[in-house]
Amino acid sequence: MKLADYIINYLSEIGVKEVFVVYGAANGSLIDAFTRNDNIRYVATMHEQGAGFAAEGYAKVSKNIGVAIATSGPGGMNFVTSVGNCFYDSVPCLFITGQIKTKYMRPDESIRQIGFQETDIISVVKPLTKYAKLVEDPNSIKYELQKAIYLAKNGRPGPVFLDIPIDVQKEDIQPDELIGFDEELEEVCYNTKRVEQQIDHFLEDLSNAKRPCLMIGGGVRLANAEKEILELARILKIPCFPTWNALDIIASNFEYYGGRIGTYGGAGRNFGVQNSDLLLAIGSRISGRITGGEPHLFARGAKKYMVDVDAPAMQRKLQQLPFDECILSDAKLFIRLMLEKIKGRELPDYSKWNDRVTEWKVKYDPVTKDMYEASQYIHPYAFLRILSEEMGPNDILAGDCGGNIVAINHSFETKTGQHYFTNNGNSPMGFSFAGAMGAAFVAGETQNVVCVIGDGGMNMN
Repeated sequence: MKLADYIINYLSEIGVKEVFVVYGAANGSLIDAFTRNDNIRYVATMHEQGAGFAAEGYAKVSKNIGVAIATSGPGGMNFVTSVGNCFYDSVPCLFITGQIKTKYMRPDESIRQIGFQETDIISVVKPLTKYAKLVEDPNSIKYELQKAIYLAKNGRPGPVFLDIPIDVQKEDIQPDELIGFDEELEEVCYNTKRVEQQIDHFLEDLSNAKRPCLMIGGGVRLANAEKEILELARILKIPCFPTWNALDIIASNFEYYGGRIGTYGGAGRNFGVQNSDLLLAIGSRISGRITGGEPHLFARGAKKYMVDVDAPAMQRKLQQLPFDECILSDAKLFIRLMLEKIKGRELPDYSKWNDRVTEWKVKYDPVTKDMYEASQYIHPYAFLRILSEEMGPNDILAGDCGGNIVAINHSFETKTGQHYFTNNGNSPMGFSFAGAMGAAFVAGETQNVVCVIGDGGMNMN
């Protein structure tokens, strides 16, 4: 079997149905391998950046790994923005590039280039990936492929990158003789006893709190804990504030939805979080987009708990806003342990606090009546609110970046069951058009996929 066939067959075996590609001289064998497998297909895009964006949209909706393939030199370099997207938004994507033949590769870093379109793409993308490797030994492909995919999907997810020379792609290999990657050696175990102690501390503080709230980030989705967080919120009966990565987890029609938060505000204009006395953030790094320009004033009167899977983010010294208690745990594990702790436990009545938060949410709605008044132009806020009313609970919305995403997040009210995604960490204009295409391949004919994009973003991609 050719090494290129092994790669494409393996991707098919793990459930990847579409791979987004731009053909080039250095990846021809990989593209040709699709013709010999009826269970996977390639989707040709007009630009490598678009291929990466589409793979990201595919991964975000399918919850499987997204895959994009490009050629060497400019092909790989056009992946950089897409790789950055996946790195900062914690998206599991595999980027594969073809590389020139090994005999033409420069023998030393002091030499700039020997082969046509030769680029040390691994050195370029290494700071933006969880794993990046030049595969020169054909017999290492099983190990490298399995390792890359495992790292992409486990822990805090993210992009991985394999660079494969033309001659290596063409090599004959014996799959049964290849040595794979041992996942058990990489498994992370959390200190559940410590987590349970910290939950006890939180529940003690909760019993004395008057204005507690939950902040829910995209890490809840990465942990596949969307159902569990709703169950927890309904038991605690306290206001829930989603970050921009979680607007479809704590949807606008959820009974304990408290509004939107952050520098750009939104429904409620941050009054709920700012007036809270106890804050539990699950799966959010609490960036400057949330705290605003004066981080020390964020939730200024609240004791703050943070739950995150990223160990470095738990170091208070490294936090922009030092939290009072940092809980290192997978979000799903934490929520399950919390649910066990509160079974049969009598909790305070926070109905008056919920009512106050609801008042703020309604009073400070960014969409006002005058925006619906007839004029020469349709107000984008009115349009987006009407769009949100028309879209169904099973639909998918892809939002673009720049000022476009601010308008969407101010105006669009999500429904439970919808999937709403954009790219928030890197946030490149032009993302949503290709991202929506990637999502559409997952949705098939069973779900509507709506892309919202501005004229500037459309011109960029």
